[in-house]
Amino acid sequence: MANLKTKIAGLSLRNPVMTASGTFGYGLEFEDFVPMSKLGGIIVKGTTLKPREGNDYPRMAETASGMLNCVGLQNKGVDYFAKEIYPQICHFDTNVIVNVSGSSPEDYAECAKIVEGLDNIPAIELNISCPNVKDGGMAFGVTCSGAASVVRAVRKAYSKTLIVKLSPNVTNIAEIARAVEAEGADSVSLINTLMGMSIDIEKRCSRLSIGTGGLSGPAVKPVAVRMVNQVFHAVGIPVVGLGGIMTATDAIEFIMAGATAVEIGTANFIDPSVSGKIVDGINQWLDDHNIENINDIVGII
Repeated sequence: MANLKTKIAGLSLRNPVMTASGTFGYGLEFEDFVPMSKLGGIIVKGTTLKPREGNDYPRMAETASGMLNCVGLQNKGVDYFAKEIYPQICHFDTNVIVNVSGSSPEDYAECAKIVEGLDNIPAIELNISCPNVKDGGMAFGVTCSGAASVVRAVRKAYSKTLIVKLSPNVTNIAEIARAVEAEGADSVSLINTLMGMSIDIEKRCSRLSIGTGGLSGPAVKPVAVRMVNQVFHAVGIPVVGLGGIMTATDAIEFIMAGATAVEIGTANFIDPSVSGKIVDGINQWLDDHNIENINDIVGII
């Protein structure tokens, strides 16, 4: 059996398969479908300093080969997470990573500082790329200066592994990646959702309450693979790849493009056990091709 162990800076993963924020709840919802110990890590839903109601309904719409969402980071805030959710998930036999978002660099930093005090949370994923909120989020992720300002503030407040989630809704994602690397990011994850829209021609309105939303699913995968490859060749820190991964074959594409690890997102809604199946599929492919270590194929393109 091949060695699937990998590392994201100081974070050790038993295998490169993690679950994407916003698609796996807090892990509790999926315990009946996949053992947490089978995964390299889980990234829990977006967490902010203060509670957020999210956007009005409707906020999800199916599209060809994908889905649109404008949930808007609905959550009860980091204090609720620390007091109510963390005690329920701190025993998970995997890396539990918190996706952190905010409306200002100071918000991000304060939220990250609270998460750092939770012993069994070894890393955060900094969300500077959410397209579904009216303030903050993607506004920081679409310029080098904006992205750098958030990472700079968080890096001063947070000492554990810092992964920065990048927006694909930019002209040159490699420039953004280099900017956050320069400010101390330990890793970058990409891509977040692509901006999209769907119209109900009978009602003559958008199918989403705020008009636009984030497109995810198989439709975005070729864009995501291309961007992962570009960023891999532009930075010296590990890249985490996501966007439309449905099978082990998809995951291996990302790894060959330069991803040290991958995140499974929309596929979790279709098959809640899919992340475990992808781990098995990667293992089988490596065995079939007589490859002893997953790291031997990272960035071979």
